Amino acid sequence: MNGAARGAVRFEGVAKRFTRAERDVEAIGGFDLDVPAGSFTAIVGPSGCGKTTLIDLLAGYELPTSGRVLVDGVSVTGPGVDRLVVFQETRLFPWMTVLDNVTFGPLARGEQAASAKQEARDLLRSFGLDGVALRYPRQLSGGMQRRAELARALINAPTVMLLDEPFRGLDAMTRQSMQKYLLDLYARSPRTYVFVTSELEEAIYLADRVVLLTGRPASVRTIIDVDLERPRLPAITTTARFLEITGRALEITHEEGRRAFARR
Repeated sequence: MNGAARGAVRFEGVAKRFTRAERDVEAIGGFDLDVPAGSFTAIVGPSGCGKTTLIDLLAGYELPTSGRVLVDGVSVTGPGVDRLVVFQETRLFPWMTVLDNVTFGPLARGEQAASAKQEARDLLRSFGLDGVALRYPRQLSGGMQRRAELARALINAPTVMLLDEPFRGLDAMTRQSMQKYLLDLYARSPRTYVFVTSELEEAIYLADRVVLLTGRPASVRTIIDVDLERPRLPAITTTARFLEITGRALEITHEEGRRAFARR
């Protein structure tokens, strides 16, 4: 990046309440978190604790009931191309080819078709998808669809990439391949990444910091710094340091899981 890194995220006293079945549900409560610009932060917590709600608040799809969400000191008041989300389920347009999906954003902003298509083809080549540019999403494997969605997000040059359990439902080999793609992407494109996952080992393998949440209403239980060297290869998951970090995190997540279960 040129100059100061952009994409610093801050949650200040954020609470979010929903009304469901004529009762109020507090999904997020008293949430404070700073995410440094250019960092890779993973968020892990008990099922249903509000992880996706945090992504929705940062993306601008939802607004806090109280508190503020800021990016580079500016309050988030709605969606923006500076913050793009890769979801659990594919959001590729099924009636468009892969190439058309990736160029959709630039063309919608009025960019020249020739330059947008060339940039899209370059991105698809970097993700190993240049041979499927003219195929439709239904003709791709799950891993290919995820790579195409990453390319569609990156062509818009966001400062913050939001990933909401993007590898959920993939088989083990495809998931490992996607983890490698994401690590390589972060190495060559060090923008801010906020990654939500239910897989603790995945969070530790990918991230600089792992934020462990309490049960609903979600707040920060603790933050674990992951001092593993980059670049990271799968073999790092067998090292003593990785196992030490994982063991510490497991103790905390098991405790929060028991608390969340007891409150149901």
